[in-house]
Amino acid sequence: MEKLELKERKDIPKEYKWDIESMYESMEQWEKDLQYVLTKVEDFSKYKGNISTSGHTLLEALNEQMELYRRINNIFTYASMRLDEDTRISTSQAIHDRAMSAYVKIQEKTSFMTPEILKIDEATLNRFLDETEELKLYEQYLKNILRKRGHVLSSEEENILAQMGEICNSPHQIYSMLNDADIKFPKIINEQGIEVEITQSNFIPLMESKNRDVRKKAFEGLYSTYEGFKNTYAQLLNGNVKANIVNARIRKYNSALEASLDENNIPVSVYKNLINSVHNNLDSMYKYMDIRKRALGVEELHMYDLYTPIVKDVDFNIPYEEGKELIIKGLQPLKDEYIDIVKEGFTNGWIDVYENKGKRSGAYSSGTYDSKPFILTNYHNTLDSVFTVAHEMGHSIHSYLSNKNQPFVYSGYSIFLAEVASTTNESLLLEYMLNNVKNDREKLYLLNHYLEQFRTTVFRQTMFAEFEMLIHEHVENGGALTADYLCETYKKLNEKYYGPNMVVDDLISIEWARIPHFYYNFYVFQYATGFSAAVALSQKILDEGDEAVDRYLKFLSSGSSDYPINILKLAGVDMTTEEPVNNALKVFEKLVEEMNKLI
Repeated sequence: MEKLELKERKDIPKEYKWDIESMYESMEQWEKDLQYVLTKVEDFSKYKGNISTSGHTLLEALNEQMELYRRINNIFTYASMRLDEDTRISTSQAIHDRAMSAYVKIQEKTSFMTPEILKIDEATLNRFLDETEELKLYEQYLKNILRKRGHVLSSEEENILAQMGEICNSPHQIYSMLNDADIKFPKIINEQGIEVEITQSNFIPLMESKNRDVRKKAFEGLYSTYEGFKNTYAQLLNGNVKANIVNARIRKYNSALEASLDENNIPVSVYKNLINSVHNNLDSMYKYMDIRKRALGVEELHMYDLYTPIVKDVDFNIPYEEGKELIIKGLQPLKDEYIDIVKEGFTNGWIDVYENKGKRSGAYSSGTYDSKPFILTNYHNTLDSVFTVAHEMGHSIHSYLSNKNQPFVYSGYSIFLAEVASTTNESLLLEYMLNNVKNDREKLYLLNHYLEQFRTTVFRQTMFAEFEMLIHEHVENGGALTADYLCETYKKLNEKYYGPNMVVDDLISIEWARIPHFYYNFYVFQYATGFSAAVALSQKILDEGDEAVDRYLKFLSSGSSDYPINILKLAGVDMTTEEPVNNALKVFEKLVEEMNKLI
């Protein structure tokens, strides 16, 4: 199916659309469910002040809370998917807004639960668990809440902190307005000889240009503009870092990093191990930069040469039906049980395949505990489209198996684990394709594709993570985040991570001002750990066969029934050691060597 002219949704064949009717056959059913939860939640206040009176009352309150969330997830997900099918339809916009309002109402009406659970002392909770057999279902859930008791304040203090939350978040809000709305970049002449204004969205496409002069001007235009605002951006980041540190100190944590990681019970050593492992494997990155320099035929490799493709004129034209077959072949090492689920996804209305007028862009995996694990894509017969389907299928099978094997309360999984299954699928598919290419040009293209994933997801995100750690430590030790300090620190990290084959241009020093993730409170390291875990797992699956596959399926079936670090250990990956990241970086080293022979 070639994309000639964008079709209306009604003109897309049914077999290429998701089966959303399997959630609600009619709007009347959806409306009935919505009215049910809105009525039910009004009655929930009867538990306020009472959940610590007995194990039975606590169980009843938890059961009703979970039922409310299970139903509102269905209501909201259906409305979101309906809207994403065609964002122009006003009735879809309306039901989405109503579902969102209902979701917020349920959050508000049940918000007393966690503070009241925290007031239950350990002896009382253990007595409740002994006396009320069915309450044992919630033991992990309750203990995870109580684990943080030492960092929770009195209800009056918590109320003050909650009211301060909006103020603490203002650096991020101001940053977003400045970065997304107010800052304006200069115009340059693009590859086609047309004058274009540099924007946040077209900057990377401009950096991918084959014309080096276009890349250089885009680089200088963007970062020179940031340079003019460096003191403002420095104060915004300083305010955000101080807010993180003050919150951590108030909650009696040793550092802002420890406070952030404690949300998922992740030891600080996991964060630091990632940085150490990458430091110890930088030689391979330096070699990859040398390959890039030689492939581009430049005397000096500059920061604006990082994104342009080094393998050109390779065209993978892969129609969707061929893409499906390719994915099934690539995932064969995961054995029959997994492949059967993939086939079910392809044939049973999981996937909304093609773009249509008004359809949301991009791709995602969605669905609820009670529904199919739906996938939205905008398939365009490209290699990237095939990998996108494989990636989202990984998410969906993770959800499918967790929903099938866990009760609702443990069916979700944390961000720390979220990218593992999706990236494992991509790694296995790439390994298959590398072993079945038609010629060296295709192999080079695939190697470059994989190496770029490593560079941007492991090395670059770890560099971001190290920058975030260093600037927080600097303030925690009494330092000030001036623009000069931030620029100097950031430039040194670029020099360290890219090495002697790269000219680290002075203007890259201000790149930190462009990265919104520095306002996400130690979030980015999870991209690197998730990718590393996935690469390590895909190698175990290829090397060890059935035993590794069994462990992996157990991991995919675990939801949040334990802490993320423990769940990942089920698959044979211990992120408290440096081994998984080191093993992943050995794969990077091997791929660099392969590319070096072919270039």
